[in-house]
Amino acid sequence: MIRVVLPLHLQTLAGCDREVTVAVGGEVTQQSVLDALESAYPMLRGTVREHVTLARRPRVRFYAGGLDLTHEPPDAPLPRSVAEGSEPFMIVGAISGG
Repeated sequence: MIRVVLPLHLQTLAGCDREVTVAVGGEVTQQSVLDALESAYPMLRGTVREHVTLARRPRVRFYAGGLDLTHEPPDAPLPRSVAEGSEPFMIVGAISGG
């Protein structure tokens, strides 16, 4: 099981806790984790990734194992600690303004 930490607005939308677990079959990548998350919580479709292209939405960032994985390819393997469930995959809403 993969642990995923969600920001408050996505927790509210999905009606879930801060941390959820999802099952990923095969290689653990950003794409496979997000696919599993959207399958378990269909109301999150289109909030983290675009509906059609599945590209990451602006101002959404991904972290795992102390690393910023935001600009890594979506099909790149996530750190072993995430695949083993000892570290969570974190989805964070970036803060912007001036």
